[in-house]
Amino acid sequence: MKYRIALLAAATSAALLIAPAVHAKPFKWASAGEISTWDIHSQNNALQNGIHAAVYESLVYYNSRTFKVEPMLATSWTLVQPNQLRVTLREGVKFHDGSAMTADDVVFSLTRAMAKTSNFTPYVVGFDRIVKVNDNQVDIFTKGPNPVLLNQLTELRIMSKAWAEKNNSVEPKDIKNVNQETFANRNAMGTGPYMLKQWVPDQRMVLAKNPNWWGQAETNVTEIIYTPIKSEATRVAALLSGEIDLLLDPSPQDLPRLRNSGNLKVVDGVENRTIFFGLDQHRDELPGSNIKGKNPLKDERVRRALYQAIDSDALHRVTMRGLSQPTGTLVAPQVTGWTEGVHKRLPYDTEAAKKLLAEAGYPQGFEVDFACPNNRYINDEEICQAVTAMWSRIGVKAKLRTMPLVTYFPMIQRHEASIYMLGWGVPTFDALYSLQSLTRTPGAGGDGNYNVGRYSNQRMDYIVDRVKVETDLPVRNRLLTEGLQLSNDTVSHIPLHNQIIPWAMKKNVEVVHRADNRIDWRLVKVN
Repeated sequence: MKYRIALLAAATSAALLIAPAVHAKPFKWASAGEISTWDIHSQNNALQNGIHAAVYESLVYYNSRTFKVEPMLATSWTLVQPNQLRVTLREGVKFHDGSAMTADDVVFSLTRAMAKTSNFTPYVVGFDRIVKVNDNQVDIFTKGPNPVLLNQLTELRIMSKAWAEKNNSVEPKDIKNVNQETFANRNAMGTGPYMLKQWVPDQRMVLAKNPNWWGQAETNVTEIIYTPIKSEATRVAALLSGEIDLLLDPSPQDLPRLRNSGNLKVVDGVENRTIFFGLDQHRDELPGSNIKGKNPLKDERVRRALYQAIDSDALHRVTMRGLSQPTGTLVAPQVTGWTEGVHKRLPYDTEAAKKLLAEAGYPQGFEVDFACPNNRYINDEEICQAVTAMWSRIGVKAKLRTMPLVTYFPMIQRHEASIYMLGWGVPTFDALYSLQSLTRTPGAGGDGNYNVGRYSNQRMDYIVDRVKVETDLPVRNRLLTEGLQLSNDTVSHIPLHNQIIPWAMKKNVEVVHRADNRIDWRLVKVN
């Protein structure tokens, strides 16, 4: 069965264009993390992308209730030929400064996502060029058939070309360069239902309702106020006291108290995000290790030993308090390519791990740098502390250091960690997104853009490159599963678990819980 992009012509009155709710109100929310930039192509992480989506819009987006792709800034699209998608734009859309959105802005924004400093290259995989047909249509040319093109477009948001040119923001900010400052890094010019009103990093972010938005949303929220709060106790206290309306990441240990509170409710859902460890498989010698002249992590037996020394059941039961799904692969069950077979973990076995280390030439273990975020994933620091203790039982002395996500992600992208934690959601719901970003040998066009351990395998590269253009769905799915299994067999990474996400909120708040752990701001109501 050959893959075909379905042709869709949707009326401009999309499902979300319904009568707005009354009694407009502000909405206050919090989580542990902070975003690192307002540049829509500079850094790719889910928290940031979800916040950006309130201000910047994409051509298409996932319906929060069905997770099917639906029109947004595009109203229809037609496959002219296998490598040419013609997109018709919504008319009457204006940027927040009142200027009209046209095909020029779309061509500029999609091309900008392909820039060298962009971290959004996984979403432009296979793109060749973007061409203006007229003021209301663009053609997206790909290097070959692209089975997930529409899914990729959900994360490619549109920026004003004139605004970017005026403010010297044509190129995305290089997130790895801590000293670089650009106008788009601190400011925003989108078409979305909310406008950036204020941003004081690590303190407060305020979004104001866009009175000239093209759509009519269900929300009655006029102002969104976000406060990053690192301390778990302080976040929970803010919710219990009524200071905030919603807490995106309540700690597992606080959930019973929140569920039993008469004024609050907790909404749970499985996230399409997998938590794992990456390992430096590139350097010939690991900085800070007591092993000189070689890199233990290059040895598959060592990686397997570290994997088998982790008691995932204990992490699930004690550290995560049940809010996890232990896994042996890099993607969650919602993702194409996942099977029960690749999901199965290697057994927890400290004696087998010690034997593998001895066979690899490290009977006494070794010292290694270990880096983790402390405000990005559920109990991220606690997980790493627990794993550090588990590794010590086989003689591996992991020197743990933790830091906030704003500094953590640029650090690991500079290859400054020997072992690192990463959580990888899959916005396309297709394993190519993970395999290409995490396991493909780093190269051009998004290949290995988050393969910061620099794992390299010729068969994996072949699989990824083949899947990029394979249109026979059964064949493509088998290749995706083979790639995931190859990752397992070679221990490209050490998978831990898929996250189960609870949102805690006041009882008068209505939201739609999404598998990508982002709030759809068009659907939030405060009653």
